[in-house]
Amino acid sequence: MKALITGVTGQDGSYLAEFLLEKGYEVYGMVRRSSTENFERINHIKDKIELVQADLLDELSLIKLLEAVQPDEIYNLAAMSFVPTSWTQPVLTGEFTAIGVSRILEAVRFACPKAKFYQASSSEMYGKVLEVPQTEKTPFYPRSPYAVSKVYGHYITVNYRESYDIFAVSGILFNHESPRRGKEFVTRKITDYVARIKLGFEKQLPLGNIDSERDWGFAGDYVRMMWMMLQQDQPTDYVIATGKSHSVKQFLEAAFSVVDLNWQDYVVQDPRFMRPAEVDHLIGDSSKAKNELGWVPEVDFEGLVQMMVEADLERWQAVKG
Repeated sequence: MKALITGVTGQDGSYLAEFLLEKGYEVYGMVRRSSTENFERINHIKDKIELVQADLLDELSLIKLLEAVQPDEIYNLAAMSFVPTSWTQPVLTGEFTAIGVSRILEAVRFACPKAKFYQASSSEMYGKVLEVPQTEKTPFYPRSPYAVSKVYGHYITVNYRESYDIFAVSGILFNHESPRRGKEFVTRKITDYVARIKLGFEKQLPLGNIDSERDWGFAGDYVRMMWMMLQQDQPTDYVIATGKSHSVKQFLEAAFSVVDLNWQDYVVQDPRFMRPAEVDHLIGDSSKAKNELGWVPEVDFEGLVQMMVEADLERWQAVKG
């Protein structure tokens, strides 16, 4: 089996590539041509996967790539995925995260219509939530250019499935974290600062809204579900979530307690990190995935936070020497 992963150098792409290699797949990772390439997350498996160049902004490059590789499965994980940046670069976000999905689906239609296609949808699409918890049938109310773009990507995937009989599915993934999460995301920012504060590199942690609540899971659990969705006889969309919600404040408490510190002694609120429109409360209901596919997350909230803090401690201890 051959799989193509866009966004292979990201958190999810790296975990998915590992997972598929263990399943015996031939894994192709799509990367953009760049003068500064960052392969940090996939360095340990770089010699086991085939890196191929194409760009979500360039449809011809996608068609040529799919014609050459002829993958059995395509996982579209590439996106401009950091919500705050989507306000400062809304048009570019739309090009990658919305129109980019149309481009790759068109390429699939022309070059490999029998391939199975996975689209990474996001819980941010629910935004100002209209019901709690959120299911596959909850209406979307996006609250950022990123979320609006993801809604487009979600519905264009449904549209190609229904219009062209392509096996195309969307996984509506709630927040999923890991030691490989980018440091610009609040969870990894917290665990990175906790390690630096504990080792004397920092004295304060500046944050925005610490009352917003998210349904946080482990990225390694969620990529397994992406694969499971493409093994079904019929394509359908699934919410992937733990069903438990925690506030940023609770994340802080858990992270600082790993190193026996009180978060209130170190956290300061900084208006620079407040969103123009906040998403206050996300919690997903993944009973459809559990009932139909037997998927259950293996790492709980406390285990996730501890895993991330310990990984950052280890990294900063190596710097300290």
